[in-house]
Amino acid sequence: MAVPQLPPCSEDQICFLHRPISRPLSPLSSTENPIRKKGHGFISLPSFLLPAPPPAFLLRSRRQPLQIQDALVEAQSKSAVLGRAFVYEGFLTEEECDHLISLARSELKRSAVADNLSGKSTLSEVRTSSGMFIRKGKDPIVSGIEDKIAAWTFLPKENGEDIQVLRYEQGQKYEPHFDYFSDKVNIVRGGHRIATVLMYLSDVAKGGETVFPSAQELSQRGAHVKDDDLSECGRRGVAVKPKRGDALLFFSLHPDATTDPLSLHAGCPVIEGEKWSATKWIHVASFDKIITSQGNCTDENNNCARWAALGECTKNPEYMVGTSELPGFCRMSCNVC
Repeated sequence: MAVPQLPPCSEDQICFLHRPISRPLSPLSSTENPIRKKGHGFISLPSFLLPAPPPAFLLRSRRQPLQIQDALVEAQSKSAVLGRAFVYEGFLTEEECDHLISLARSELKRSAVADNLSGKSTLSEVRTSSGMFIRKGKDPIVSGIEDKIAAWTFLPKENGEDIQVLRYEQGQKYEPHFDYFSDKVNIVRGGHRIATVLMYLSDVAKGGETVFPSAQELSQRGAHVKDDDLSECGRRGVAVKPKRGDALLFFSLHPDATTDPLSLHAGCPVIEGEKWSATKWIHVASFDKIITSQGNCTDENNNCARWAALGECTKNPEYMVGTSELPGFCRMSCNVC
């Protein structure tokens, strides 16, 4: 597969595609290796996830195609290991940020969470934002963003879900949670989520950080320098402050395909201003594959009947009905099967 090209740097720039945040979410031991488990959809992970002195970083020199090179990066300590959370500064352009917000603004609905047992989407005070999904390849700008995500993560576009755009107003937040699933329903399509790319579409005056509360348990990288600009919530772990155009990549699975408890993360309450973000969840296998129904036609969301009664089958056919190649989530309520 050809590696997507990114826009060139300026004449005097070397563009780093990502840098580790203050401490790793999970250290990698010398015995961990990527594997492929037959029949389980796990994939071999890219080499930059593996421990190697010096660590490999993605970088791009001006006017050169995206490639992996050894970067001259000063380790934070002699015992430092490659972290598994990365920030890409300036990942999105101003135009891309504005475009995603404009697509989402009129379509926002209260965000839901997946029930741990049934896998169904439910409303909860755990998550109080509003959001919507932008289908893959909706337009050239969206497709270009997805190309950049694939180039950065080394994971195929087909493994990604639709981009979810979220808006957090003052006081809204997302409490600590994992992006991998605890139920068996949501892993039928594409397997577990292996990685998350969280893109910040706006600056936030105060609050709204993405915080990893369990990451503070790691001590081998030394004391974490607290940012005076962080909210009280942001000081509870390793935090990333929203900055328009930046993107955060983190992994929810270890290289051996087991879940990583240190990927626990939260969206801190917005204290001043509002927060816009866009999320691309990436699975271990194709999320675009055709799902063959076994048994009766069913809905995959417990809100399907209510949405259908409100006319969403015709207003939002991509999600509700889908296509012959990619079935929707509410086919029974829309009476199409």
